[in-house]
Amino acid sequence: MLLLAIALFIAAAVCGLILLTAILQDKPVNKAAKNLHGIFAVVGIILVLVYVFILMPNWSPLLVTSSILLILAALGGLTLFILGMKKKKIPKLAAVIHPLIAFAGLLALIIYVLP
Repeated sequence: MLLLAIALFIAAAVCGLILLTAILQDKPVNKAAKNLHGIFAVVGIILVLVYVFILMPNWSPLLVTSSILLILAALGGLTLFILGMKKKKIPKLAAVIHPLIAFAGLLALIIYVLP
């Protein structure tokens, strides 16, 4: 389950890189990449949270930290999405901080999963 979540987060990161490049160059974002990015990330977070709250045998601080970071990144991504829907300019700093937080969460998840 967590391996699938990692694969989905990596796919979301690839789509996110496409979005970040467009935002930093002040170009319109690719709608397919935007939609896929959100879908991959949401499904990945759901899988992680199901594992944490239902299947995890004992509370691992690393996995809890990963979950918190991924949720924070998702909230940041949702904020960016809402700004985009309102046709407001996406702050470049927020567009850079969002993937950094997500990467930290993904890295913590990978470290937890690897033996």
